[in-house]
Amino acid sequence: MDSKEVTLLKKALARQKLARQQAERILEEKSNELYEEARHLRESNNKLENLLSEKTSELDGVFINIIDPYVVMDLSFNVVSMNQSAKNFLGFDNKKEEINLWKLVHKDFMEYTIESFSSLKEVGMLKNYRAKIFIKGGKEKWVEINASLIFNKEKQPIAAQGIVRDITQEMEVRELLSEQKRQLDIIVNSSPLGIILVDVNKIIKVNYSMSSLLGYSYDEFMKMNVKDFTDAESLKEADKLQNKLNKGEIDKYTIHQKFLKNNGEILLVKLSVSAVRNIYKEISYMVMMVEDITKQLEAEERLKAEREKYSGIIANMNLGLLEADRDGVIQMVNQSFCGMIGYDESELLGTNAKHFVSLEDRPKVSDHIKTRIHGKSDSYDVHVVTKKGETRHWLVSVAPLFNKNHEVIGSIGITLDITEQKKLELQKEQLVKDLENSNQGLQEYAHIVSHDLKSPLRSISALATWLSDDYKDILDEGGKQNLELMQEKVASMDKLIHGILEYSTANSSTLDDSKVDLNGVISDIGETIFIPENVKLVVPRKLPSIMADRIKVHQVFQNIIGNAVVHIEREAGLVEVLYKDDGEFWKFTIRDNGVGIPEEYHKKIFEIFQSIGNNERSTGIGLSIVKKIIDRYQGKVWVDSVVGEGTQFHFTIKKDHN
Repeated sequence: MDSKEVTLLKKALARQKLARQQAERILEEKSNELYEEARHLRESNNKLENLLSEKTSELDGVFINIIDPYVVMDLSFNVVSMNQSAKNFLGFDNKKEEINLWKLVHKDFMEYTIESFSSLKEVGMLKNYRAKIFIKGGKEKWVEINASLIFNKEKQPIAAQGIVRDITQEMEVRELLSEQKRQLDIIVNSSPLGIILVDVNKIIKVNYSMSSLLGYSYDEFMKMNVKDFTDAESLKEADKLQNKLNKGEIDKYTIHQKFLKNNGEILLVKLSVSAVRNIYKEISYMVMMVEDITKQLEAEERLKAEREKYSGIIANMNLGLLEADRDGVIQMVNQSFCGMIGYDESELLGTNAKHFVSLEDRPKVSDHIKTRIHGKSDSYDVHVVTKKGETRHWLVSVAPLFNKNHEVIGSIGITLDITEQKKLELQKEQLVKDLENSNQGLQEYAHIVSHDLKSPLRSISALATWLSDDYKDILDEGGKQNLELMQEKVASMDKLIHGILEYSTANSSTLDDSKVDLNGVISDIGETIFIPENVKLVVPRKLPSIMADRIKVHQVFQNIIGNAVVHIEREAGLVEVLYKDDGEFWKFTIRDNGVGIPEEYHKKIFEIFQSIGNNERSTGIGLSIVKKIIDRYQGKVWVDSVVGEGTQFHFTIKKDHN
């Protein structure tokens, strides 16, 4: 039921109430006349029925024009007489059946009825008794009864008479209005917005949110005017709009205001005022909605600052920025883009971006535009033709643009001129090819040189052997020592040539990775290299199996272990192979108790031809080969050593090095 229907019902009830009140006055006047007439009757000890019987025609004449039901009952609630309206309303006829009104009262109103009947007997009148009753068929009805007592000539009450009004519809309307009011109160008090109800200049209601916003209690608000907590600077504009509202030029307005909180602070609010007018277009009251916009304004200021900042960045950044619609038509460009392409902004806007792309790359751009329609971002490189006709190489990163419904409406792209980088890449590729060819040539040259150098060495070694065998009886001790020294130098030279060959191939040959059991590798090394009797090679904890090139790994461990065993001068030498799982890497340590390495050599020993002191047993190549192999496994190699105490070689191998 809408408000208009409720208003019509209220007016109808008001008219009906007025008519009924007039009928009640007539009834009361006639009842008094009957009472006076009955008082003067000379008959005594007549029963109530006789009295009523004698006056029936007169009573019927009095109440014939009364619309509402009229009932006479004795003091035990038994109906003695009732007009036709009462019969129609209650559904009972006292001439056909006995009727007791007490039995018709709803149980929820029995106590109230007893109190009301006691008041009737005491005062003689009963005004506006309202209760719920049952009519014939068990249907519930709301009634309002105005009643009075009937006395005999001794002024003793013998009966009661009353007019019964059906107020069921009125009560339903009241209940509806009450429920609507209750719901409205819940909505108002639960609203996050402050709500003020104003009658002219007086506040007649505020909700909880309003009290929370300003910090005033409900009672304090009831003593205030809206202007009492409005900042003086805010009143001027509000007064102008309020005058228009009062004149009927507008029915509502919205304005930003400054309200004063109870603690003296300023609260920035958005005030929405709506006028509720009567049938004469006069303002009955005003509803004010108050929203705290302090954080909103702060956010807007921050957003404004951010926009200005990013607008400046976009305008001045070195990267080109372009915005296009779904078909690729340019909607916006920054200054950098204009500088990169050579066209003015006015020449670019409204033009399809594909027009500036080389012919061979246009199909690629079309394919990427289709991808964008599905909301996907991507990056690709294209050749573009500048206004001067110069072909440039651009890297383009493009993302879709969405509207508020998350529909793709276009795309935004960032462009970077990579022409120079592309030239460098081509140069780099050429250099890599040249380097590969050079390395290949060097490897071939190393093999050739190795072969050519070893051939005369073998001849020198054979000649020295022949001289020793053929002239051993003629040569003195000095000659024999010189021949032995020659053989040692030949062996050192052979070892050096072999080391150079290994070094040249350490970083070039393909890694043949497989699962390598390092325990087997260490065991093979122990049997292959010469280990003095005073030195022990120990593996305290079983080593792991790793993915690596077995030959390269064998070379790493052999070079380090071989280097360790020849530098131990203790009677009880010890070389230990340890490991640790370091997550992405395997970490290995080869520890010895040898003579140690001075700190100034800790880095130099990994450089080719660098060895400690004048040790002729070392070529200065072994550890440099170790470093080259470890580098290929994306690891590191380093040494910790104290002279006279021993040395620890550490190196790491990346587990996933491919």
